[in-house]
Amino acid sequence: MRLRALLDTQTLGLRLLGGEDELDRTVRGVMTTDLRDPSRYLSGGELVLTGLAWRRDPEDSERFVRILASAGVAGLGAGEAELGAIPDDLVQACARHRLPLFSVDETVSFASITEHVVRQVSSERAGDLAAVVDRHRRLMTSGPTGGGPEVVLDLLGSDLDLRAWVLSPTGRQIAGSSLAGSGPELPADLAARLAGEHLAAARSGRRGPHRIALGGATYSLFPIRHESRDLRQTLLSDWLLAVEADAGDWSEERLDLLHGVTQLIAVERDRRDAARTVRRRLAQEVLELVQTGAPPAEIAARLRVAAPVLLPGLGTAPHWQIVVARVEWEGGDLPGGPVAQSLLEEVLVDPGTFGPEPSDRIAVAHTGDEAVALVPLPVPDEPEDGSADGLHAGALLSVVQEPLGRGLDGDGRLTVGVSASVHSAEGLRGALEEARHARRVAAARPGRVCAAGHEELASHVLLLPFVPDDVRRAFTARLLDPLRDYDRRHRAELIPTLEAFLDCDGSWTRCATRLHLHVNTLRYRVGRIEQLTGRDLSRLEDKLDFFLALRMS
Repeated sequence: MRLRALLDTQTLGLRLLGGEDELDRTVRGVMTTDLRDPSRYLSGGELVLTGLAWRRDPEDSERFVRILASAGVAGLGAGEAELGAIPDDLVQACARHRLPLFSVDETVSFASITEHVVRQVSSERAGDLAAVVDRHRRLMTSGPTGGGPEVVLDLLGSDLDLRAWVLSPTGRQIAGSSLAGSGPELPADLAARLAGEHLAAARSGRRGPHRIALGGATYSLFPIRHESRDLRQTLLSDWLLAVEADAGDWSEERLDLLHGVTQLIAVERDRRDAARTVRRRLAQEVLELVQTGAPPAEIAARLRVAAPVLLPGLGTAPHWQIVVARVEWEGGDLPGGPVAQSLLEEVLVDPGTFGPEPSDRIAVAHTGDEAVALVPLPVPDEPEDGSADGLHAGALLSVVQEPLGRGLDGDGRLTVGVSASVHSAEGLRGALEEARHARRVAAARPGRVCAAGHEELASHVLLLPFVPDDVRRAFTARLLDPLRDYDRRHRAELIPTLEAFLDCDGSWTRCATRLHLHVNTLRYRVGRIEQLTGRDLSRLEDKLDFFLALRMS
């Protein structure tokens, strides 16, 4: 807005004391101050309001006005409440520095002026930004602009003073805006929490934007959504726009503007998704060859085509790793394969999987409820055991477990299995079966999001998922139910004692120290366990039975 518009608003009660030729200056904000030197808080274009408490003698006026003029402020409004009339030395200083000066009647509060200016400036900024967003949308839909979502987020920051981020459903930051003096990065734990809150709110069917207070700030979450008949098909792959502001009292115009921003970013989301088509097709071809028992030479030829696409510039053939994921919905009314494919693409692109920077070098195919990722691993310079150090199941889902768990809560489940790395086409079939077996191990565990790796297949854990449910329940009940019943009646903590005793390999001293018990008390509890179950914890066979019962319970 222009300074001239302030004089035309009679309710503000402003009176011009000087600077009539400068009334076409643009006002970008308001600052109220009585500091002798407010320069550190000025960025240019402000209407400065002051009660003149900084003035001790006439020389102060010259110094104060010079500071404002150097900072490029739009004008100065001086209140009459402190001194009555505005001092002549202030009028003369403003005239020397060509700074427009207004007197503010003592019956008009600075808050009223501030509210009026902010409302007008925000409205004008929103209108200007809406035009820019609309123009940018037309450019992006007609062809690539190279700007990506960062361009429109920077517009939100510069024109509406809004910090905003585009996040994946796992909380990975895809793009961010920055304001003066603040960086665009969101802490990883905060981003994951926002993604989880968004997924939970979207699953509940509540109308957006969803608002949440975290870390002393309020965030409004806007979905960046594909059109779909079933929300479950896209919820775990759609991006979201997180804005550091409370949208609860926003006008319809501003909400419409943010909706336009999400539509604009959705264009980029579709563009990036389309760019994965080649990698998906390569993965599908390799998967079909492996599953149909094609000759290793034919599979190797297809891998030679895939390697430059997934690892451009690679001089030697990479090692490969297989990751299998399955999404299952209660009721079985929705295929989980496409959802699992999108999730694997997102999880495997996360920073930390292949290094500090995001990577997009995996190829994922899907069939039925299962998705299979073909992951290339650079050949190590000096391999110690003939295999590359690849993905580990424990680390794979550690960052994304919380948000994905909230998105699946209620009727969905994600299980993931990871194979060991192989260095040739001959090993891919075995790697695929290994990853599928590991996924079955993960499926036997409680929780909405579970993963298991090839390293677990060499232990007893491999056997547990294939034990019939009724056999598992009977075995567990026979060993542990007497202890649970005794704990309920006497609060004796026999089950925790048994777990600690086995974890300490039967060491009385270490177990007593861990449980903060006297050794005699521990011996009494172990004796009670043996009496109730008829087992002997000094025998390896009985220790193993208890260990398996606890793992299956």
